[in-house]
Amino acid sequence: MFNTSKTSTKSGLKFKDFEDIISNQKTRLFVLTNNNGIEATFTNYGQRLVSLMIPDKKGEFSDVVFGFSTIREYISSKEKYIGAIIGRYANRISNGSFFIDHKSYRLTVNEDKNQLHGGEIGFNNVIWHAEQLSNQKIIFTYVSKHLEEGYPGNLRVKVTYELTNENELKIYYEGISDQNTIVNLTNHSYFNLKGAGNGTICGHIVEMNSSYYTVIDKDMIPTGEISSVTNTPLDFKRPKRIGNHLNDNHDQIRFANGYDHNFIIDSTKDQYQNLILAAKIYEPTSKRAMAVYTDKPGFQFYTTNVLNTPIIGKKGKEYFPNHAFCIEPQYFPDSPNRSEFPSVILKKGQVYKTTSIFKFFT
Repeated sequence: MFNTSKTSTKSGLKFKDFEDIISNQKTRLFVLTNNNGIEATFTNYGQRLVSLMIPDKKGEFSDVVFGFSTIREYISSKEKYIGAIIGRYANRISNGSFFIDHKSYRLTVNEDKNQLHGGEIGFNNVIWHAEQLSNQKIIFTYVSKHLEEGYPGNLRVKVTYELTNENELKIYYEGISDQNTIVNLTNHSYFNLKGAGNGTICGHIVEMNSSYYTVIDKDMIPTGEISSVTNTPLDFKRPKRIGNHLNDNHDQIRFANGYDHNFIIDSTKDQYQNLILAAKIYEPTSKRAMAVYTDKPGFQFYTTNVLNTPIIGKKGKEYFPNHAFCIEPQYFPDSPNRSEFPSVILKKGQVYKTTSIFKFFT
């Protein structure tokens, strides 16, 4: 039997606090568990990962992702992307416009003149149909209608989460459109391996499988330049603390007020289940660690630089800037307007298909 109790076993989240009616659709809570006691809890509002209970070196479980205790807090929060799926296009599109087949499409803009993370009502703000197949697998589906937030084509999206007994959270993304369109999906969970709300992530140690990044301007838009990380604060080829260069006087750090950059994945290192290692993160106190694998060409590394502080999260804990990190496997920002970047065009009738794995260990 699936978890049908009124409270999720480890996180203490109450199912009734996530039951509501939004746009005539019901919101709910769903729990995945594996044989090792790891628990991942989702809501179908924005397909959010609400909590993720992971053991430390002593076998004690803590929730390692930001989130809220009720559905209403998610709806009212100014931090719209916590734990959610992002789409149709993760990251930024300059001037809220792009061309397909020599036709211009104007998107909803929600970050000055640019679009961020799919617009005002992106995939993070809709109710997804959820089908829990087992204690370890759930499928979310949604139909994004033609010209929703300005995007062409009716796009059918399916996202499957599987919590394995190898302590992996696997995410399988699929999509198909009846017109040529653009698609770039990711998950926007905020991680702190000490436990969400347990202080800064500056002491977390990060190693990235990345030698290059896409340079941004002061508006966080790629200039088109692909630059080496060598001798810059963005060099994580060898393990180092996140906080080592978080406040450096380097234009890329100043533009983002920390890290909010797309790193290009080196394709020659650490294949795992036909995926490439993006990054490894280790927290020395708890000894928790995670590795991220993907088939995407890049990932956004974000150190929660611009939170509207303080955010009051689960169990009354306060979330501040640099108290979490995000690693979001995806295509490059503004790729629809950059022919030199990998293409994000999904042709009519073709299947968009990609996989990411978040693997946890001590």
